[in-house]
Parts: sequence; C-alpha cells; structure tokens
Amino acid sequence: MIAPRTCVLISTWLACASHGENSAHAFLQPPPSAATTVRRFAARTDVDGVDSDSTSTNGATKTATNGSNDAASAPAKVGEVSPSDPFSFVVPILGDLHIDPRKMEDYSVGRSHILSIIKDAKSQLGISKEGDNDDDDPKGVALVSLGDLGESKNCDHNPDNPFELFAGTSQCHETAAEFLGSFGVHYDVIGGNHDLEGIDEFDSDAKNLRKFLSAHGKETPQFCTQVAEKTLLVGLCSTIFREAKYTSHEVIIDDAQIVWFEQLVKSKPADEGWRIFVFSHAPPNGSGIRIIQENHVVNGCCWLNHSDEKNCRKFIEIVRQNRCIKGWFSGHFHLGQDYQDSITFPTIDPSEGPYPNRGSCVFAQTSVMRAGTSRDGRQQSRLLRGTQNGFEICTIDHKKEGAIRVDATVTYRDDSHEVGVYAHEDEAYDHDNYFKVYQPQFDDHGYVCADEEELCLLTPDPITEETCAWWKLSCGRVLGVVNGMMLEFDKSTLAPLGLVVSGDELFGKQVAIVDSGLEECLINFEEDGMDGADCADGNDTTDDSREQVSLFLDQCMLEIEVYFTLL
Repeated sequence: MIAPRTCVLISTWLACASHGENSAHAFLQPPPSAATTVRRFAARTDVDGVDSDSTSTNGATKTATNGSNDAASAPAKVGEVSPSDPFSFVVPILGDLHIDPRKMEDYSVGRSHILSIIKDAKSQLGISKEGDNDDDDPKGVALVSLGDLGESKNCDHNPDNPFELFAGTSQCHETAAEFLGSFGVHYDVIGGNHDLEGIDEFDSDAKNLRKFLSAHGKETPQFCTQVAEKTLLVGLCSTIFREAKYTSHEVIIDDAQIVWFEQLVKSKPADEGWRIFVFSHAPPNGSGIRIIQENHVVNGCCWLNHSDEKNCRKFIEIVRQNRCIKGWFSGHFHLGQDYQDSITFPTIDPSEGPYPNRGSCVFAQTSVMRAGTSRDGRQQSRLLRGTQNGFEICTIDHKKEGAIRVDATVTYRDDSHEVGVYAHEDEAYDHDNYFKVYQPQFDDHGYVCADEEELCLLTPDPITEETCAWWKLSCGRVLGVVNGMMLEFDKSTLAPLGLVVSGDELFGKQVAIVDSGLEECLINFEEDGMDGADCADGNDTTDDSREQVSLFLDQCMLEIEVYFTLL
C-alpha cells in the first residue's frame, strides 16, 4: 500500500509588506504549434473559467481570446524603457549559478554581458551618477539570482576537509555575494535546494540559513523590492534541507513565507494598478512549464513544496486569485530557453485543451550561465524589461556574446487584460536528447476507464516506453503510465508529481484496476477513523468512493502481482 503523495515518489520599500549531475533526459512536451504563436488572455473573476468566450483563427498564426473579443494589436515597443515612464524597469535574472571557484571563466564572461545590459539600461533611464542606483534604491534597474549559488561537490576549497561540498558553506555564500554585488545595482537573491547544503560546517538548517542571510545582507529569506511605479519584485526562498521529510532537494517554502506572500499580493490588487513579478528556485505546480528534468519528477522535487499536497497547490491558487501577479521566474532544471515550452501564458488556444487557469501570470524557466552546469548545452540568463504598457521576457545568450533575443511580449490592455505573443518559433528541439511526456487533459486520447467500471484493464497491450495511458481513481488521485514508468499526477493541475513504479518493474506487464464492488467496502469519508480517509480532500470525494487494488499482470509468467492497494 502506498502512502498518499509519498509513493515516489529586504531591504524593502514602503510599498512592500515588512514581514519579518548532468542528465541527458528531460520531460519535454512538443510545442503546440511550429508557427509563431499569438495568444490573448484575460484575468477571470471565476476560478473555473466558466464565463469566457473563446475564438481562434484558421491561419498559421494562432490566436486565443479569453474574456475579450476585440482584436487590439500590441504596441510595437513594449520593452523600450524611458526616464519619462515611471513604470520602466530592467531586471537581468540569473539562473542556477553553481559557482565553482576553480572555474570562474564563464562567470567572468557572463558578468560582462550583464554589465553591458545594465550600463545601457541606466543610460536609457537617465541614471548617470555612480550613486544613482545602489543597493538601497533600485530606481528602475535591479538584478535577481534564483539560487543554487554553489557547486554541490568538493571544489578544493577547504584543505582541512577534502570531502566537504562547496555548496552552502560560508565560503560559497561569501563568494556568491561578492559576485552578485559586483554589478553596481541592487540585487536580490533567494535560496534553492543546494544553498543550505553546508552540512559539514553547520549542524542545522537554521544556522546555515543565518549565514546565507548575513552574507547577502538580507533580513528575511523572502524579499520584496519596488523597482518602478507600482511594480514589485517578490522572492520566495527555500529554507529546509536537513529537515526535509522526504528528499533534501525539494524546494520548500515555509508556512510563514506563504502567509506573508498571500497577504502581500492581496494588499496590492490589480485594479489599483499593481504589477508583481515573483521569483522562486523551482516553479509552482500548475505553472504549465514543460521543460522538466526526469530526475526531479522521479525524486519528487519538481515543484515548490512538491511533497505537501496542500501547499504544493497553494501557489497556483494564490496566482488564480490575485491578478496583480504578472510574471513568475524559476530555474532548477538547468535547461535552456530556446523552447516555447520554457514560457507559458495564462491561457492556451481552445483547440489545444481546456483553460488552464493561471490567472494573469506568465511563467518562465531560466537557464544557467556556466557550461559545466548545463544539461542541454545552453548558457543563458533571462532579461525582464517593463514599461507602463507591458513587459518583455528575453534571453541573454552567453554563448553568442551576450546577444539579447526577445522571447515573449506581454501588453497590458487594462489592469486585468493582457495580450501575450511568442516572439519566435522553437530555436532548438532535439528528439535525440529529450523524450516527450504529454501532460494529461481530461477526456483526451490517453484517458482510460470509466469510474463506474469494477474491473478495468488499463493497458490492453504489454507496457513499453511508448505506452501512454492515465486514469482517475475513485478517491480522486490520478495515475498514468508514461515513458515506461507509472507516475502520479496532481488531480487538479495534472502536473507530474512523482514516480510510483519504475520501468524495470513495468515493462512487458499490463495494469488493471479492480474495484471491490461490495457495498460494505464503500468508503464513508464522514466517518472518523475510517481506513482510506487519507484520500479525502474536501469536495473532491464522493459518497460512492470504493476500495481499489492495482494488479500487474505478467503474461510470460502467467501470474498476477497485487502490487499495491489504494484506498
């Protein structure tokens, strides 16, 4: 029997609340269209997206309109900042640095690219004096680091301990602080899953976190910085490593930060003109980001608070309820930005599936600067440029002398309606280096088994790497067979959560789900102490939920394995 969800598997302005290695495989879903894609989307007042109108064109350029029917065109120069526009800002965003003090060449090159962008931004915004843009006053230009600051291996940094990992040590954080502080602008940083990894130097997460905070001059793990008129940069920091319940490399945002974050965004409503851009090391469940490393899915550390079902879903719920959140940037996967799947808009073309309900938020994956940390050969950072009319998400390509490429443009039509445009087709899509995992959609071709069936053979043919099937259990949980593995998917967002059964145990077998079919086995979730109550989740349960058993049928051995029971 498997346990639920564990089967794998600032410095701030007054406007801010003042609370307190390399894998060749990735989960990569093919882009919805080979053509440049235009999407119109609107914030909705309902969570389920019932009150929307959707249309699409038949041309090569696809358009999806939700909540608005007139076809307004985006201003040509959304990303052109100006000193006359108080909403103008420029923010370079650095992905996982994983600094190795023995290999600083790529950081020196990347730094020169960022410095050139910062210099140009200051000139465009009329910031000329040396002290006009410092650590206490972003004034339109700032820098954000998404964490994982040090290399998670010994870097010959401590002669007294040749086995000590560099990540999370005092030397690591001081080196990173020196690097991040060398750009001449205000910088903010959040912790990733490796930043409290100084296990030989610190005997607790609390002590390690204090060093992280002191090295970067932070008062709290989270940050909130006003970078322009009614424009906030907000960061959420992983604070647990040694004390993680399951895997130490889960990116865990503690309860205090979640409360702080929810209170902050509620206090800055979209209808008052606020725009909030969020930064976290891993993306939230429900973001729709499909450039995902296999090891993160298998080990249950893909999403923020991955192993905590309630808090894992909490972030997308906050996004859905607060249309002031316009963008969310994350790293963690060490994969490039040359795919449209590395950026997701709040909605999709109706022909591609149901409304995903991502509020008014665009989610963007961020690559890495150093070649030795890249899993697909890309060395890239993000650039966020905003104005009164909208914002651009760009790529800074460190392998192309810091060339800037616009990836997506978002234009504000009003406080809660935007137009999003992918600026180019996929720059790279290599089937040899990646394998595809589709994200289930209700009633799509992979769905099998009606809820009322007492016996269901889910895979009529023996399982191979090509098998694609998913099903919903009576308790509401979602399982599926993809790439030869059985995975659990989130029952709300259908994002992959983690490994249930590995391929070496599944290949050549078939899977069946058997319902007990007995009235006495009906699960009454209202009854205290009833077995199976761990499947209950508010309104998701029904009065006729039943005990079920998963069977693995081995045709060669002519035997049936009762692998686990789900209640």
